[in-house]
Amino acid sequence: MAVAAAARAPAATRWAPALWQVQWLLLTATAAAEQQVPLVLWSSDRDLWAPVADAHEGHITSDVQLSTYLDPALELGPRNVLLFLQDKLSIEDFTAYGGVFGNKQDSAFSNLENALDLAPSSLVLPAVDWYAVSTLTTYLQEKLGASPLHVDLATLRELKLNASLPALLLIYLPYTASSGLMAPREVLTGNDEVIGQVLSTLKAEDVPYTAALTAVRPSRVARDVAMVAGGLTRQLLQKQPAPAAVHPPVSYNDTAPRILFWAQNFSVTYKDKLEDLTHLTFGIQDLNLTGSFWNGTDARLALTYDQLFGTMVTFRFLLANRFYPVSARNWFTLERLEIHSNGSVAVFNVSQITGPSIYSFHCQHVSSLSRKGNLLVPQAQPSAWQISFDDFQIQAFNVTGEQFSYASDCAGFFSPGIWMGLLTSLFMLFIFTYGLHMILSLKTMDRFDDHKGPTIVLTQIV
Repeated sequence: MAVAAAARAPAATRWAPALWQVQWLLLTATAAAEQQVPLVLWSSDRDLWAPVADAHEGHITSDVQLSTYLDPALELGPRNVLLFLQDKLSIEDFTAYGGVFGNKQDSAFSNLENALDLAPSSLVLPAVDWYAVSTLTTYLQEKLGASPLHVDLATLRELKLNASLPALLLIYLPYTASSGLMAPREVLTGNDEVIGQVLSTLKAEDVPYTAALTAVRPSRVARDVAMVAGGLTRQLLQKQPAPAAVHPPVSYNDTAPRILFWAQNFSVTYKDKLEDLTHLTFGIQDLNLTGSFWNGTDARLALTYDQLFGTMVTFRFLLANRFYPVSARNWFTLERLEIHSNGSVAVFNVSQITGPSIYSFHCQHVSSLSRKGNLLVPQAQPSAWQISFDDFQIQAFNVTGEQFSYASDCAGFFSPGIWMGLLTSLFMLFIFTYGLHMILSLKTMDRFDDHKGPTIVLTQIV
């Protein structure tokens, strides 16, 4: 079964790298641990896989792309397919415990690396979509027309494989179910030993095969920077995740935009029942704003939801614009927030939400919860309603277009970090001043021995 190195195809026409040679690809792939697992393929036949066109950092192989890699191998390659399934495996396992840059002495994948070195055809996919891997057994069964056979080493030695008849052999690697008591390196080394014994058995019987190694789920192995070559500098090559979608603000218009309201998250709790209103409020064309109004001194934004906690609920933001002679400018204030439902009204005082009328107001957390600042204070205690806004922003006066003006933030100028820095600096300044004062207080001797005159005699007093 082994193929001599001289009989291999030229390196330019195939892609059969050793595992340590693709560590850079495994290291820079940024598949999320909850969605992707690696897949390693190799075969005793040559020229089954062309170089992967999408082999760049951050690429995730989908089920459609995976089928384009497997179809030629199943149609032209050996009909005996081995599928090694681990309980858990991630790309970080290869970077942390593999033979990086050819250092195979400490590698937990010595047999796998040797198989890739000797295989005429091989393919390494660092990040394969979990859905594609979960359907891999069914896909191979349909392509081969053979039912999967679960085997171990003892069963494999008794099987008589035929090169002309298709066979799908599933080999579940041991030590995975009870790996909580073992170090990851020991688990991976034990599994690699099983792979080596299976391949030795097939080699002794001279049976052509195609093998695949993957896992049921990711192992979520934390990256050990001390063990991974390149350290944090490699992580700079990672593909950054796409930014979260930003929904447009709520805009109340009469002849022009008058009131703007936005929040990253808008959630309400009534009698321990939580509802997330973010997706029902922002980006909705037919949002019910009945009851909203605006003039130069007062504004009201009303948000009505037909089926919230089984009834119609309206949230009213009441704002006022007043001139203050002390500052010689207009300031707006969100005077209160009202919740109307079933004929009852719950009122929250929010007088701390204020700012110059030419500005908008922004605060990271506007909530009735104490752990989030408690800016919303209910008039009736205790209240059945709890409201929470994250990344809150509102403007009701001097609105230009559908964009907020410069924001007056609720965060004070002297943050806790600034206060700690000031106190530390003052303490160090006090120590420096005290030390300088002590140095300046030192006095030198004003009387010295004169070698020409009589010596100073100290009379001993008994």
